[in-house]
Amino acid sequence: MANLPYYEQKDRENTLHLREMMKELPSFCTDFFRGIEPQTSSRTRIAYAYDLKVFFEFLQKENPVFGARDIRDISLDELDQLRAGDLEEYMEYLKYRYNDKNFEVVNKERGIMRKVSSLKSFYNYFYRLERLKNNPAALIKLPKLHEKEIIRLDIDEVAMLLDTVENGDSLTKKQREFHEKTQVRDLALLTLLLGTGLRVSECVGLDIQDVDFKNSGIRIHRKGGKEVTVYFGEEVEEALLDYLEQRRHMIPAEGHENALFLSLQMKRISVRSVENLVKKYARIVTPLKKITPHKLRSTYGTTLYQETGDIYLVADVLGHSDINTTKKHYAALDEARRRSARDKVRLREDSTHAQQQPLPYEPYGAGASVESEGQ
Repeated sequence: MANLPYYEQKDRENTLHLREMMKELPSFCTDFFRGIEPQTSSRTRIAYAYDLKVFFEFLQKENPVFGARDIRDISLDELDQLRAGDLEEYMEYLKYRYNDKNFEVVNKERGIMRKVSSLKSFYNYFYRLERLKNNPAALIKLPKLHEKEIIRLDIDEVAMLLDTVENGDSLTKKQREFHEKTQVRDLALLTLLLGTGLRVSECVGLDIQDVDFKNSGIRIHRKGGKEVTVYFGEEVEEALLDYLEQRRHMIPAEGHENALFLSLQMKRISVRSVENLVKKYARIVTPLKKITPHKLRSTYGTTLYQETGDIYLVADVLGHSDINTTKKHYAALDEARRRSARDKVRLREDSTHAQQQPLPYEPYGAGASVESEGQ
């Protein structure tokens, strides 16, 4: 398993994890996950499994018909008896609930929408196969989402962030101790994220052999395992070369020999570790903005769009399968560009400027007589 590519390792881990989760769910859920497998990633299926478990726990806790039942004993026939009102009650339940460890869980609009969307997919699947006669999930509306502000780094903040990583300014004494060991790696990581727009999972999954300096490209695996090449510029190349010189002297842990970015434990760096180091440096530069690796991706997309004005190029480079996803994120920039058009076209010269210009000919009454005109 250790010698598998990173994305295959994660897919295998997720698949095994899903099998364990399905042991806690009704048996017909196995059919559902098998049916949606060709169209979904293993991470998506795990998210569905978590969401369905929450739904069945709701039935067990709040619906008297299911109160004394083990979740695994719930049948499709019983789900067929539920109505839209039951599912609306579930949406209300999702706002505030307690999990199986008795911790309070608060779901906001997006959390509720995801769980209801999972339930809709579940009901649609069995309704389409005619294993359910009713589809109450089709009758309920998803919660209205309020648009979230898109947080990005400004151009000067990008420079300050990279300077902070390079120099270690404003780090605590303890942070400086780690910084001395990780400065070259951290600079390469953040430069790569800011210079290519990679997802953090794509970044940590890189192997040494995925980097092609001859063509200035990096081979990555997008969601679903699709292999593509992302190209990088001189700043990224320089940072990667500096890190690879250091990387040659590292002795990786067994099974992590091919990993490009290593942790201090000499293992492939994790997504959580990258999230933490981005937070550490960004908090110094812009404490009021909550910067994550995904915000660095948005920063790259913003800069690329501002430089090119090509939304389709941005979508392609970022790996968005739906152009509407890209448009939604950069609509505000598009609006700003459209607004700037108002000053680009002038229909008439302003009056002051017009008075200073000589007339192309001298009309009657402007100091010339009929006689003089005829001479």
